[in-house]
Amino acid sequence: MSGVVVIGAGVGGLAVAARLAAAGHRVTVCEQAPVVGGKLGVLHRDGFRFDTGPSLLTLPHVFADLFAATGTPLADVLDLVPLDPIVRHRFPDGTVLDSCRDPVEFAARIADGFGPVAARQWRAFATRAERIWDASHGPFLESALDPATLLRQARHTATIAPWRSLRALARSYLDDPRLRMMVDRYATYSGSDPRRAPAALAAVPHAELAFGGWYIRGGLRRLADALAERCQSLGVELRTGTEVVRVTADRHRATGVELADGTVLAADTIVADADAEHLYTDLIRVPGEARRLRRAPRSLSGFVLLLGLRGRTPGLAHHTVDFPADYDAEFDAVFGDPARPVADPALYLSVPPDAAPAGHEAVFLLVNAARQGTGPGTVDWRAPGLADWYAGHLLDRLAARGLDVRDRVLFREVVSPADLETRTRSVGGAIYGTSSNGARAAFRRPANRSPVPGLFLVGGSSHPGGGLPLVALSAEITAGLIGPA
Repeated sequence: MSGVVVIGAGVGGLAVAARLAAAGHRVTVCEQAPVVGGKLGVLHRDGFRFDTGPSLLTLPHVFADLFAATGTPLADVLDLVPLDPIVRHRFPDGTVLDSCRDPVEFAARIADGFGPVAARQWRAFATRAERIWDASHGPFLESALDPATLLRQARHTATIAPWRSLRALARSYLDDPRLRMMVDRYATYSGSDPRRAPAALAAVPHAELAFGGWYIRGGLRRLADALAERCQSLGVELRTGTEVVRVTADRHRATGVELADGTVLAADTIVADADAEHLYTDLIRVPGEARRLRRAPRSLSGFVLLLGLRGRTPGLAHHTVDFPADYDAEFDAVFGDPARPVADPALYLSVPPDAAPAGHEAVFLLVNAARQGTGPGTVDWRAPGLADWYAGHLLDRLAARGLDVRDRVLFREVVSPADLETRTRSVGGAIYGTSSNGARAAFRRPANRSPVPGLFLVGGSSHPGGGLPLVALSAEITAGLIGPA
């Protein structure tokens, strides 16, 4: 039995720990925070519950595979609820479109709201998106990043169209600006700008619509809890409040980790569920990798407002996106230099049905935001008064869009990009590490096998990318590279 130390107890770290323990390894997980879960956090206040990270589960079969491979089935552990609508889209002209898993029904909803031509064009775009998914999910998303992966992807060049952006692809199929706006938003699922992100990201709307959007009864935080329970049942040692300050190595390979208190844990294998730039800059010096990551386009961050509200807000679904009149202005602000808080952003609201006392609602409001920092392309969210001012500004924007909740606020909590950086050690609070801006960006993510023998990466800043299902797939890939004990 070999010894493995996992740095970080986010979903990726917990998932890889469970898989490796099930394969016979002796696994210890070190997490700097007092609780596990990473970005999949939760806040309880005055009878309200808020998921402070992801709020929508997609590709549930990825987690079904994970739980089946490590013990009892997913259905015995978590109660997944299918959503219809998956997302309610509110457009600047006042029209509303509810997405759903049934492609015939969704096309009918488009026809009813936007006309038969728009519906026909959407079906053509959806067909192309499905072809892109078929060309990429096995050869790329479920495989290690190596020359063979690149070769497999090259066979599908005409389908994936790496020379085109997601926006350009959408415009070649869709005349209706509202449908184009809806497609643009999927670039943000990887922290990217639709004007620069590759057309391959059309696989994202296909995955969401084909496999559905799901809610975990009791909140998505239950996923982290269930993974921690699975790890413990397999004998994994979970050490919270345990900060790793260095990955130790000799001339040949990684040998263990040093903790903040000076303790050294020896291990045959190290798996880092940490921001890759933090790993290669602070925990172990790999100058080439660190330099490459510093030059790579960083993911956007997010500004979160958690609202405990009296009463209910008409017109909101479980998940609602309210689009601004000028979507490009948002991307100019987030990815520009200088960057700035978005004046009129797209507003993403999640209102779970079981997260507030009777007659009240717990609202999670998220907007895209520039990363924390004081240099080019960042905003100093730690500047006195800025985060609080922006929270009030977002409430004013809600009111301007016909969703005025200001007189019903019992309390509000703010999570800024600076808070994300502090809590997760992600550089600048970048949610997904590097972005997918650029034709080859996805192939430049750090590989799951590091240049240092015995050191592996897992999580949203490494291959295949961010988001709950991709993080779980990264754990499967990494566990496969390490192999059984």
